[in-house]
Amino acid sequence: MSSRIFEYFVVCGIGPEIQTLDGEKGYHGTGYKYAVSLLDQFPATDHSLYPPPPPQLSTCVLPAGIEFYDSGIDSNDVSTCARSYPIVLTEGDGSKIYVSCIAFRDPVCKDICEAYGIPANSFADKCICLVSRYPSFSVLRDVLEELFNLCFSSVGSSLPLWDIIAHMVSNVPLPTPGKDRVLFAIDNCLLSVEAPPKEGLPHADISFQHLMQCLDVDNLIKLFTAVLLERRILLRSNKYALLTLVSEAICHLIYPFRWQHVYIPLLFFKGVEYIDAPTPYMMGLHSGVDTFGLTMDGVVIVDLEYNQITITEEIPPVPEPELGFLRGEITRLLHPKIVQIDQLKKSSGNVFDLHGKGSSRPWGQEHDIQLRLIFLKFFASLLSGYRNFIENSATHVFNSQAFLKKRARSTNQPPESMTMISQFLDSQGFSDYVERVATSDGNFNLLHKLQDAIGRGQSPAAILPSQGELEIITISDPEVGSEGSGAKYCYDRFPSNIRTEEQEEERRVILATASGNIDHSGKYAPSLPSLAVGLDPRAESLSPRERAAERERMVLDIKVKLQGLWVRLLKLGATEDPLSSFEYGTILALIESDAEGIGGSGFVECIREHIHSGWQCRLTEEQFIAVRELLKTAISRAASRNDLATIRDALEVSAEMYKKDSNNVPDYIQRQLISLSIWDDSRFWEAYFENLMECSSSKSVNYVILVTTQLFIVASHMAGLGIPDNDAWNVIETIGEKNNLGFKQLIKLRGLLSHIQQLRIGYWGFSAGKVQSILSYGLPSPRPQDATDESQQTTEASGVGRSWVQSMFSRDAASRINSLSRAQLPSPVQKKIQSSVRILKGHSGAITALHCVTRREVWDLVGDREDAGFFISGSTDCTVKIWDPSLRGAELRTTLKGHTRPIRAISSDRGRIVSGSDDHSVIVWDKHVFQPLEELKGHDAPVSCVRMLSGERVLTASHDGTVKMWDVRTDTCVATVGRGLSAILCMEYDDSTGILAVAGRDTVANIWDIRAGRQMHKLQGHTKWIRSIRMVGDTVLTGSDDWTARVWSISRGSCDAVLACHAGPILCVEHSPADKGIITGSIDGILRFWENEEGRIKCTKNVTIHSASILSINAGEHWLGIGASDNSMSLFHRPQERLGSFSSTGSKMAGWQLYRTPQKTLAVVRCVASDLDRKRICSGGRNGLLRLWEATINI
Repeated sequence: MSSRIFEYFVVCGIGPEIQTLDGEKGYHGTGYKYAVSLLDQFPATDHSLYPPPPPQLSTCVLPAGIEFYDSGIDSNDVSTCARSYPIVLTEGDGSKIYVSCIAFRDPVCKDICEAYGIPANSFADKCICLVSRYPSFSVLRDVLEELFNLCFSSVGSSLPLWDIIAHMVSNVPLPTPGKDRVLFAIDNCLLSVEAPPKEGLPHADISFQHLMQCLDVDNLIKLFTAVLLERRILLRSNKYALLTLVSEAICHLIYPFRWQHVYIPLLFFKGVEYIDAPTPYMMGLHSGVDTFGLTMDGVVIVDLEYNQITITEEIPPVPEPELGFLRGEITRLLHPKIVQIDQLKKSSGNVFDLHGKGSSRPWGQEHDIQLRLIFLKFFASLLSGYRNFIENSATHVFNSQAFLKKRARSTNQPPESMTMISQFLDSQGFSDYVERVATSDGNFNLLHKLQDAIGRGQSPAAILPSQGELEIITISDPEVGSEGSGAKYCYDRFPSNIRTEEQEEERRVILATASGNIDHSGKYAPSLPSLAVGLDPRAESLSPRERAAERERMVLDIKVKLQGLWVRLLKLGATEDPLSSFEYGTILALIESDAEGIGGSGFVECIREHIHSGWQCRLTEEQFIAVRELLKTAISRAASRNDLATIRDALEVSAEMYKKDSNNVPDYIQRQLISLSIWDDSRFWEAYFENLMECSSSKSVNYVILVTTQLFIVASHMAGLGIPDNDAWNVIETIGEKNNLGFKQLIKLRGLLSHIQQLRIGYWGFSAGKVQSILSYGLPSPRPQDATDESQQTTEASGVGRSWVQSMFSRDAASRINSLSRAQLPSPVQKKIQSSVRILKGHSGAITALHCVTRREVWDLVGDREDAGFFISGSTDCTVKIWDPSLRGAELRTTLKGHTRPIRAISSDRGRIVSGSDDHSVIVWDKHVFQPLEELKGHDAPVSCVRMLSGERVLTASHDGTVKMWDVRTDTCVATVGRGLSAILCMEYDDSTGILAVAGRDTVANIWDIRAGRQMHKLQGHTKWIRSIRMVGDTVLTGSDDWTARVWSISRGSCDAVLACHAGPILCVEHSPADKGIITGSIDGILRFWENEEGRIKCTKNVTIHSASILSINAGEHWLGIGASDNSMSLFHRPQERLGSFSSTGSKMAGWQLYRTPQKTLAVVRCVASDLDRKRICSGGRNGLLRLWEATINI
C-alpha cells in the first residue's frame, strides 16, 4: 500500500514571535490570549508526498488562543489537566481533514522567556495533533494519547519520541476497506486500524450517542430538517469534542446527501464575525464566546448543553407520514421497553415476554447502525419513486413539480403541506445527489437498494454487506529492542524536533530582535516592521513550487466567482443599493480574507478585463461608492503583504472608472483613494517606475526619453490621487536623479506636474489633509498630542456577505507584516509621561455589559456619594465587577458572582445594582455589602435591558418579548406588558410620566403607559430590527438596521422625520440637550449631527474620525463622549461662550468641537460607557479587558 493513514504529526504553541490575538506584539502578562504558531511537524513539508498542513490548522487546534500560567498540570485541579478533542477542517474543494488534538500546559522555552521578559518557570498552552484524511477518530485519539502518555511517563520510552513518531507516520498504511486489519505498536502498546467495506454505509468512527444525549427527539428532527434545508446552523457547547462529534453525526444522518456549504465544526474564537455570513453554513462555537452585537438573523442556534434550539425564521415541518415514522422509530430505539409496554395495551401478550425482547444494553455500534438506517428509511419513503422524475438529458434535471404532484395524489395531502419537500428539492445537496446518481452506475447507492428491498418485503438490514475474515498486516519497528544498553528517554516537557541550521539561525534572529526591544521596565516595545520581514517560519514553510500549486487550486474558482459577481454588481437596478447587496458583500469577503492575495488581485483583474472588453467605465453614484470601498480594501490588503502588482493594477484601473456630477464633471475613483497610506511611501513609486520601465514596449528609443515618458505616467497618477504638489515633486525628482536625468528634463517634468495639479484643482478644488498613516495601525503618534482629521473618509465597509472565506483560503494573519505603509516611524526615544489610558484586568471572558454610575443616579441632599464615577462591568465569565477609577493601579473594588450565563445589562442607584443575564434571571445586589438581595425570576429568555427606578422598583426587558416591573421589597412582579412581542433589544422609560418605549426584532416601536397598563401606540415604519431608542419629553428617537433613524411624536403617534444619510445600520441615537439636536452613529463609522431648521430636520455636520461601528453616544450640556467597536474613542466639547453666539438661522450643532481622542489600540470592543462629569470613557473588549481613558491627562 502506498498511502498512509497519518499524514502529519504537528505541534502548535507559543513561537519565537509572540503577539496577542488583538495583534499587539510581545508579552503582556497572563491576562491576555496570544496567537498560536506551528512549532514542529513531521514530515517536513518539502519531504512529504502530501499537501502541506492546512494554513488554518494552528488557529483551529487552539481556538481560544494561548494563555500563560504560573503552574503546570495539577492532578488535583481538573481545569489544569490535558484535554483531548477532535476537529475537522474543510478545504476549498470540500474535502475533509481529520485532526485529533491534545492540549496541555507545557513549560515555556528558556530562550523565549529571556527574550520577552517572561517570568521563569512559566507555562503556556501547547497542542499536539495527528492529521489524517481518514475519518478514524478513535485510532487518531488512541495513538495521540499513547504518545502523550509515553512522553510524560516516569518509565520513559525505549527510543527518542520523535523517532517513534517518524516511524509511525512513515510506515502505518491505510487499510484496504473490508479486507485488511493493520496492527502496529507504539513502544509496547499494540494498536489496530481497519475500514468497513465500501459497499456499506460510509465509515463513521464516532458514536451517535452524544447527539442523542444532547437533543430530545423533536429537537433532533428540527436540527435534521434545518440541515436538509441548508439553513445557517450554529452549534453551541462548552466542550470542543462535543461540537465536532455532533456536527459529524448529523452529517452522517443525511446520507446519501452531502452538506455542500461551509463546514467548521469548531470555529476559532476570533472568527466569530463569520456567523453573520449570508450563505448557508454549519459551525460550532464554544459557549463562552460572546455573540452580542451580531445580527444572528435567520441563524438556527442549537444549544447542546441545554437542549434548546432558537430560530428567528420558521423551519417548515417534516410532512406526514414521515414525521410520525421518525418520531416512533427513534423513540423505539431509545426506549424500547416503554414502547413495548404501550403496545401491550393493544394486545393480550405477556409483559414479561415483551420485556425479554427489549434491549437494556448500553449504547453501542449496533445502535449507531440502527439509527442511520432509520434516517435512510425516512429518505426512502420521502423520495419514493423519485428516479422516474430525473430527465434523461445532458443536464439531468429533476422535475420537482411533477414529483410533488405525484406525492400529493398518493398521500392525499394539500400542496401547502409540501413546503419542506419543495425547499429540500431546491437545495444544492439534492442537486448534487441527482447529478451523482445520473452519472454513476448506482451499484453502491444504498438508498436505491433500500427502496428495492422494501418493495420486495425484505429487511432493511439485508442491504448492508457482511463482514468477511480480515487479513492481518503487522507493522513492526526494527529498531525497538535492538539497543543493548536498555536506555530510556524521559522528558519534563514535550520535546522539540531537531531543527536545521537555517531554522536555528532564524529563531536566534527573531529572539535577538525581541530581546533588543525590551526597555528597563521590562515591558516589550514593538520592533521596526522592516526587521521582521520574511522571518515568519510559517511564511517560509512552503517552497515556491508548493505555494504556486496551492494558489492554482484556488485561483481559478475565485476568479470565476469574482467575474460573475462583478458583472451582477454593475447590473443592479436603480432602486437597489450595491453596498447592501450580496454581490458587494461577497466580493468584499473574498478580498479581505486571503493572505495569498487571490481575492484582491482577482478583483482588480476582473475590472481590467472588463475595461479591455470595451466597457465605458462610467458608474452610478451608488456603484461608484461600492467600487471605491472595494478598491480601498484590495489595496490595503495588498500593502500588508507587499503585493505591489495588485496595488499597481488597482491604481491604473482607478484612473479609468468615474462618475459624473450634476454639472457633468467626471469624478474618478482614483481621487478617492488619497486616504490610503501606501501613497506616502516613496518605495512604492520607485517600484512602480521600475515596472513601467521593464514593461515598456519602446525600449529601443533614447533612454532619457523613455525615463521621462514613464515619469510622466507616474506624475499623472500622483496628481490624480491628489498628492500635494511638493510631496509629488520630491518623489519625481528623486527618481529622476537616480536615473541621471538632466535639468532640462526635470524642468519639463516640474512644469507638467504643476500643470496637472492646476487642472485637478480647477476641477475639484484643494484636497483635504490626510491623517498620518501610522495612526491607522495603532502605532505611537509622532505629534505631541493625539489628533485626528474629520475630513478623512472611513474605509470600513458594510459587513454584508462576510463569511467563512478566511478560514478556508487565508493563512494566519499573524504572518502579515506591513513593510510598505509603515516606512516612517517616530523615534522610539520619547519622554515618558503619565498615560491617559489605563487597562483594567480582571475578567476572563468578553465584556458584554458596561455601566457608569452617574452623578444623577447617586446624588442626594448630602451631595455626591463616593461611588459616583464608578464603572460596573459584566462579562461572559458570568461575573459583575465594580471599578473605582480614582484608585490608580487598584481599580477593582469587588466581584459579584451569582449568574450562570453571560451578563447583558447593568443599572444602579444609590444603594443597589441590578444585573440581567442570559440565564433568564435578574439579580439585585446591595452596593454597600456587595451581596445579592433578590433574584427576580419570571422571564423565559435572556434579559436584554434593566433599569433601577425610584421607589425600589426595577424595570426589565427580555428576548421573550415582555417588559416587567418588579417591587424589590416584596420580590414580586407588579406589572407585565408586551406579551407576544418579538425579542426586545432596547428600552426607554420616563419615571415621571410612566411612559415606556421598547423596540427590537419586530421592527415596531411600542409605546406603553405602564401605570395604566395600556398600549398607547405602535410606531410602524422601520423595515428591519430597531437597535437603539431614546425618549425625551414627547419625542422618541429610533435607530434601525434599515440604515435610517426616525423621529416620532408620542402624543400624535406619528413619524415626524426620517433621517437617512448613513451607509449601514444605525446602532445608537442621542439627543443633544443644549441645542435640541440629534446625533446618530452607524456601523459605517460616521457620526452625524442633525438639527431642526424651519420645521425640517437636516444633517449639519459629519464626523469621520472613527473607522468602525459607533457603539455609544453620550451627550451632556457641554460634553459629548463617543466610543466605537475598533477601540477608538473621542470627546467633543461645546464651549459655554458659544451658546449665545449662534444666530437664529445659523447651525447650532456645529458648536460641537473635537476636544481629544486617544491613540487607538488593536482590540474588538463590545460596549462603551462615558462619565462626562469626569471626562472619562471606558470600553469593554472581547479580550476581557477594559480600557479607561481620562481625557484631562496629558493635555
